[in-house]
Amino acid sequence: MKSVCVIAILALLVVGPLSLWSQEGADGAQIYKTKCSNCHGANGEGKPAVKMPAVKGTSMTAEKMVTYLTKGESGKKIHVNPVSGLSEEQAKLVADYVKSLK
Repeated sequence: MKSVCVIAILALLVVGPLSLWSQEGADGAQIYKTKCSNCHGANGEGKPAVKMPAVKGTSMTAEKMVTYLTKGESGKKIHVNPVSGLSEEQAKLVADYVKSLK
């Protein structure tokens, strides 16, 4: 019985971090689709009908975008607050993805 418990604990120690990695390991496109595409369009084209700007071709640097997404920016109508549930690492992935849109 003791060996079964030890094996179970070892399995959790191996599988647990892997499952966390897979959640955090989402790529920028996947995170963008989940967090950003509803407003900024599936391909970053924006939604002019509702005055949501395009992000494809933005002049904003990736570093500025990460700060904008994780800290918000006062004086803006949108993104005054950070994007909910977005880590800095995820914001970097999104910024790199957005900068890759052509």
